Amino acid sequence: MSIHIVALGNEGDAFHQDPRPSGLIRTYLGRSPLVSGDESSLLLNAAGTVARPVFTEYQASAFGNVQLLVHDCPVWDIFDSDWYTSRNLIGSADIIVIKYNVNDKLSFHEVKDNYIPVIKRALNSIPVIIAAIGTRQNDELPCTCPLCTSDRGSCVSTTEGIQLAKELGATYLELHSLDDFYIGKYFGGVLEYFMIQALNHKTSEKMKKRKMSSSFHGIRPPQLEQPEKMPVLKAEASHYNSDLNKLLFCCQCVDVVFFHPDLQEVAQAHKIVLCAVSHVFMLLFSVKSAADVQDASIVRTAQDLFAVSRDPAAPAGRASPGNPPLRVVVKDVVFCSCLAPILRFIYSGAFQWEELEEDIRKKLKDSGDVSDVIEKVKCILKTPGKINCLRNCKTYQARKPLWFYNTSLKFFLNKPMLADVVFEIQGTTVPAHRAILVARCEVMAAMFNGNYMEAKSVLIPVYGVSKETFLSFLEYLYTDSCCPAGIFQAMCLLICAEMYQVSRLQHICELFIITQLQSMPSRELASMNLDIVDLLKKAKFHHSDCLSTWLLHFIATNYLIFSQKPEFQDLSVEERSFVEKHRWPSNLYLKQLAEYRKYIHSRKCRCLVM
Repeated sequence: MSIHIVALGNEGDAFHQDPRPSGLIRTYLGRSPLVSGDESSLLLNAAGTVARPVFTEYQASAFGNVQLLVHDCPVWDIFDSDWYTSRNLIGSADIIVIKYNVNDKLSFHEVKDNYIPVIKRALNSIPVIIAAIGTRQNDELPCTCPLCTSDRGSCVSTTEGIQLAKELGATYLELHSLDDFYIGKYFGGVLEYFMIQALNHKTSEKMKKRKMSSSFHGIRPPQLEQPEKMPVLKAEASHYNSDLNKLLFCCQCVDVVFFHPDLQEVAQAHKIVLCAVSHVFMLLFSVKSAADVQDASIVRTAQDLFAVSRDPAAPAGRASPGNPPLRVVVKDVVFCSCLAPILRFIYSGAFQWEELEEDIRKKLKDSGDVSDVIEKVKCILKTPGKINCLRNCKTYQARKPLWFYNTSLKFFLNKPMLADVVFEIQGTTVPAHRAILVARCEVMAAMFNGNYMEAKSVLIPVYGVSKETFLSFLEYLYTDSCCPAGIFQAMCLLICAEMYQVSRLQHICELFIITQLQSMPSRELASMNLDIVDLLKKAKFHHSDCLSTWLLHFIATNYLIFSQKPEFQDLSVEERSFVEKHRWPSNLYLKQLAEYRKYIHSRKCRCLVM
């Protein structure tokens, strides 16, 4: 007999890290009198060679001879990287423990908003314990940094924890510290109660199976083998920030040139990127007016630092056709000398303040000048109406970098502001920005910078793609994310991504289609109008090898459903052979099941008493 416990979440305080390596689960296993196992044999797999292990595995004995297996998952990477492993891990659990620190509200909301729905779908009458760890720190003022959206002084209240427990039908516990009382008597008592319940349930199920097998006079039903494991499709890592960073160095589609007060050229840049992170540049390039911003400090910064020259700059790099780069004079000489590292800092997207300070310190010898330039950068990146402060930015930045582009660039999606190219699709027009297209799509880069008509034209026709699909494609280029409305739209977007050779978007669409199909119950699969075979053929035609392989396995795994559909006859000879070979349930099992049913209904198996 064995008990499987899955513990999810991180009970550590992100701002008051405990130097002790022990957590809730390991402390319980080491102190509980019901659990036996020394320190060397307790820890089976801590994934010591990996920087951030997905889970830690413990094994011990409880109640004398009961095997206890514990998987402690402190991070949620397992849900993002391998859905099949995480689903099987939760599905095979006898008890689930969700733990969080009461002083880490960001982690709590991540659990509540993103992962509790995933756990809900996998739960099947499994008891859940929610453990809130730590003493609330209410004496600390919240961070007022304009670049930091976290609230360090806020804590997860008891009401929020109880509400989460109600949603899951879970048992809610608060452990103010990991001492003998809270671990042994409080948490341990509840956990051991559910362990006993799990043992009783397994014992009764075992007795039922034994009784059923004995009632058939030794003739057992055929064993249904497990279906073959579906191929795992892993998403391609994002290269969004490196794409925009590369745009600064390649000098393509430049539409603004910065000059020294003595009219010597200093740097080249792109209006769309600068406006995406700063209201100062929005004012400078007339995207917004002073009345729209309504912040005197931002207006003053724009006027004191920059001046727009009405004479266009000489074309440096490839600018938009018929639209020479705008000439901007940097009034502040000290700030102008540091403009190159400041632009690298802005284009990087991660806002690494330490690297910026180091680069400026190399340019300037005076520490006062360094501080003055940093303050001006903060004014440029300031959010209207908020006090400028850098306190706690380093702590927040270390946990989650500030990505501005993928939210701010959406403001310019399908908008004429700063647009320098217009796509004509199905009789309508869609404005766009060459700099973003060139940075994010190699086909677009070749199209706009090569010897093609598109390089010299502002109006570009697009064929073979609907307007909705092309807008979703542009949304991905601008924001690095997309959310198709359904499987059909995801397939159309995949075809568009293959046409423009954006491989990561193809992987995202493949994962979306797989997730949607995987979550459908058998009844919905049988009644849906979607032609899976047609989907398979489109995936093959558009070189989506991962999706086509997965769809073949999916058809084979759901053989009894898809073999009854008329489109099943459209499979090629090679595809039919693969499906028949890997079908589930197999022909052998169905034959054995028919024989077993025939035996059950025969005279030999009738009750002798009746």
